[in-house]
This record gives sequence, C-alpha cells and structure tokens, in this order.
Amino acid sequence: MKTLSAVWKTALPWVRQVVVTLIAVQFALGGPFAAFADERGVDAERDTRTPIKHVIIIIGENRSFDHVFGTFIPRHGQSIRNLLSEGIVNPDGTPGPHFSKSAQFTATVNGTYNISPTLNKAPYNTLPPAMTDGAPTAASDTNPPPFATQGLADLAETDISPSFEPFLVTGATGLPPKSIDTRVANANSLPNGVFPITPSVSYDAYTGDAVHRFYQMWQQYDCNAAYATEKNPSGCLGDLLPYVETTIGTGNPGKPQPAGFNQLTTGEGSNGMGIYNSLQGDAPYLTELAKKYTMSDNYHQPVMGGTMVQHMMLGYADLPWYSDGKGTAIAPPATQIENPNPEAGTNNFYIRDGGGANYSNCSDLSQPGVAPIVTYLESLAKPINPNCEAGHFYGLNNTNPQINPDGTLSASVTTFPPSNVRHIGDALMEKGISFVYYGGHWDRAVANQPNAYCPICNPFAYANDIMGNAGLRAEHIQDATQLHLAIQNGTLPAVAFAKPDGLVDGHPASSKLDLFEGFANKIISELQANPKLWSETAVFVTFDEGGGYYDTGYIQALDYFGDGPRIPMIVVSPFSVGGKISHTYADHASVVKFIERNWSLQPLTGRSRDNFPNPITSEQDPYVPLNGPAVGDMFDMFNFDGSH
Repeated sequence: MKTLSAVWKTALPWVRQVVVTLIAVQFALGGPFAAFADERGVDAERDTRTPIKHVIIIIGENRSFDHVFGTFIPRHGQSIRNLLSEGIVNPDGTPGPHFSKSAQFTATVNGTYNISPTLNKAPYNTLPPAMTDGAPTAASDTNPPPFATQGLADLAETDISPSFEPFLVTGATGLPPKSIDTRVANANSLPNGVFPITPSVSYDAYTGDAVHRFYQMWQQYDCNAAYATEKNPSGCLGDLLPYVETTIGTGNPGKPQPAGFNQLTTGEGSNGMGIYNSLQGDAPYLTELAKKYTMSDNYHQPVMGGTMVQHMMLGYADLPWYSDGKGTAIAPPATQIENPNPEAGTNNFYIRDGGGANYSNCSDLSQPGVAPIVTYLESLAKPINPNCEAGHFYGLNNTNPQINPDGTLSASVTTFPPSNVRHIGDALMEKGISFVYYGGHWDRAVANQPNAYCPICNPFAYANDIMGNAGLRAEHIQDATQLHLAIQNGTLPAVAFAKPDGLVDGHPASSKLDLFEGFANKIISELQANPKLWSETAVFVTFDEGGGYYDTGYIQALDYFGDGPRIPMIVVSPFSVGGKISHTYADHASVVKFIERNWSLQPLTGRSRDNFPNPITSEQDPYVPLNGPAVGDMFDMFNFDGSH
C-alpha cells in the first residue's frame, strides 16, 4: 500500500497544483487543510529561502581540483588558484617557472607513526615511476571494465548519455597490473613534481590509482605547525605523496612486509602527481560547465582519506562510530582497530591498516596513530578541538554497512553496525520534505544480481532508521534509473543524491573521468529539457574526495578528521550562470548547510560541522578564513537578484 506522500509524488502536476492552492487558501483562513499542510509537508517543500525548490548532488570519485582543473583559465575578471596561476606548470602542462613548489620528498619513519616526518627528509631526484596499479589490461564482457562489446555495455549501463556510451568499450592499458606505466612520457625519469598524463596517455584511457586512506593522507599532506605561514596557517605542505604511496600504499591487513619490498611493490609509484589538462581539451564537459556556471576553487574533501567517510559527511556533517547497532558506543574487535605505527625494521610499513582494520578511538592519545594528529591540532596558533567523544571508535576507512540492500544482515564480521547518529534525512523527514538517494545499480543489488552498486557511497545505508524500515528504505533509496524518470515526469524530490555505479563513477583504475562526465551530462541534459523543473533546480557536481592526487590549495584544520585537499565543485543552475569562480572555503558539510538554510532547518546535532560559521576573510586573501574553523553554505555561488 502506498503512503500518502508516495501518492502525492506520483499525482499529475495539475492535480498537485490545485491541491496546493486549496491548502494555501485554507491555511490562510485557518481551515482544516492547515494541519494537513504542516503534517504532510506539501507547503514545506516549496517554502524555501531562495527560488531553488530542488537540489541534486552528483558525486563522482577520486579527483582533486588541480588534477582536473590545474590549467583552467576563467573568464576575464575572475581569478583562480591552480597549478597554472601558481606558475607550477605552463599551459601545455610542462614544468613552469615555479615547478619546484610541487616538489616531493622521501623521509624515514620508524618506531611511531608521524604525520610530518623530518628524519632523512630529502627531495627526490626523479619521482618513482608512474604505475598501472589495478587498471584493466584488456576489454572483457565477463570482467569489465572496459566491455568487449558495445551491446553488452549498453545493457549494463543506462545512466550515461548516448554520446558517451562508446567510452564503455575503450581505454584498456595493454599492460600488466602493478607494472610501470610505459604509456606515460618519461615514466622512469619523471621530474620531481606534477606530471602530465595526457597527451602521451589518451584522456579516454584507464590509469592507475593512488592511495587515499585516512592515516596515509594525513601523512601525505605533511601538516606541521612549524611550517605555518600567514597564507598557510595550517602548515600543510603536500610534499610526501609518492613517499606514502611507495612505502605503505593502500594498507596492510596485519601481515609482515613482503621480502624484497621496494618502490614498485605497491603498484602505485607516483600516480598521485599525475594531472589532466583542461586547457588542452581534457575533461571537456566539466570544463564546459565550469565556463558557463559557477565553480569553486576552495571546496574540499571533508576528511583525510577515502570514499566512505566523505559520503558520511554529506549525510551527517559528521562521522558515525562503532556501536551495538542500537545507539550505544562500544569497542570493535581488536583486529579492526587501526595501527599505523610501522613494523619493526621497516620505513613506514603500517602494522595494521585495512583488511577490516578501519576504526580509531581518537579521544585516547595512547591509541595507535592518535597522538601525532591531536598534538598537531593543539600546537597550531589557534588550537583546534579534535571533536572526538570519549570511548567512541570512529570509522575512518571503507567499511560496508551491516544491513544489506535487501534489508538482510550481512554475515561478514567486519561490517559497520547500523548507526543512530542523526542525518540530514532525519531533518528533512521531520518537516515532510522529500529526499532520495539514487544509487547506480541499486535495484540489482537489492535483487542480489551482478552489480557495481557502491555500498560505502550511500550514507543512508548506515542509518538504522532507514535501513531497518522497509517502507523508508524503498522511499528514500532508489535506483539511479528512477532519477531520470523523476526528472522527466516532474516528480523530482526536494533533495536528490545522485551516485553512479562503480563502472561510470570516474574512479581511477576501475572507471574513467569521461564516463562520469557522461553520467552528469545525462542528468543535466534531461533537467534542462524540462524548463519548469530547470528553472527551480540547482545541481551540485562534485567528487567524494581527491583520490590521493596532488593539490596546491590551502587545507584548513577543522578537527581530527580533516579537512583534506581541494576537489572540484561546480554549481549548475539558472541562478549560477556567468563563469564565476568562488573562493569561499567549503567542504561537503557546506552542502548540508545549504539544504538547511534553504529549507530553514537547524544543525543536525550539537557537534556536527554544520554548526561552523560561514568564513570571514581579508581582502588580501579570500581563501583562508579568519574565523576558522569555518565552512561556507554555498549561497555565494548563486545570484538570485537577476544580475550576472
């Protein structure tokens, strides 16, 4: 049986308009419909502070701002901070006059984890080679990507625009996994700094991945109060990316370091230093959007590390913690607790990281890895509260939710128990405002069919109230195909999260950036084909995190968890045209803040990041908040007065 809200969503638009009008009249007169309007949220959805009645958040995977837009030149009158403006690269991607700003270092860490090692710290003469990591060697219909035949590819993927479908069968490396990527120019003798991926490697080619885990990324960005300056008060240098990639990489599930371990063993090399060139034609659709609409050059991944925690911030503006599944914090099994201290006799080879070890109690300085980060935060000129509650083990790296898409419980002992932490869906449901998380291949996951659905990308998959209720689960988590129908039918919810499946999410090695462009293009094109809906919708096109790729932007210390480096953010809307570049400091909690401000909601909890104020900056430096910790609410990326 359909709920009243479900019936309302599927009603013909003219029927809904008549009902809204009747309710509005009755509400003004204090009639019986007034209670219905308040209870069912018919008016609440339209009662916004701006003309924006719908928000769609499109989330790709693992690309930093400089990795995509390092050579982007904005329209006249706008400024940008990127590799080109800093003189690190020339327009063709070759080393610029200030190339040394991107120089990388090797160091030594033995005994205890260190986020800013100084022992034996020295610049590389040449970077470790670029490597293939897990990028596909050849096309295959049984083990894509890429597909061997277009027909099977098109059956598997229905969420990208037709013009992008040919990219589903192209781009295999022709090289073994974890080998030197000989397609990259000078792969064995890379200058010490960022290097261009294209044109020696096609933009449409699969490339190797880079490490993007919590303790690794803190270490890669080399944050130290001793390095702080007026323009960089957090003192984060970002000069240890290949060092971390080659000494520990994506982690160690608690095994001894392999015999003969060297800089090629992890299969990552210096992948994190690779960049695309939008000025020379890379990322053409994202570049088109950036030129036409509003882009931020100061938007950040909210947590150091990988996929799960970034999506958590989009849903909770905070990180959930290990519990008994009923709201009480408990300790996970000892084998699931992170230990980034290096094994004896090794340089930075973590004792236990990954393989189920994904939690830390950051309120306890005696716990492995905790003291270096907390000490750093407390040593800043303006000390930062780690915001770690006593006895809470926060999930810091990718862990699947315990409740499966079909509502059953996973048999795995390393899943994340259902969380009772308040999320943005709770705030929306309380006011009767509709929201849906649209996940690629969700229906296939529910039916236990072969799929590329991303369970760690869905913040609501960890929420006890939604996953534990079949009705709420069906209403608020749907397949990405339903988003296209909702746009076409005019039944789009107020808030929509759009997450592609793993084959087209843009993740290095397992996907390509052009496939994510195809996912975004389909949604935006369909939206613009519905003029009424387009006139009142804002689309936020972003990525979950930087994927371990280099970035030059300022990183603000907010708490134990981050922030992390910059990632792309483009706001596509009739109210964001003009090619503006926003410099206001923001991260994924800013999306939560926008939703809350637009629909007059309160912060989720007393500790969530949506409590942070909007940044105040000086005229001399629009990037560094003077009142930090502070994150914006995205309102500056719009123009609601009609001028451009």
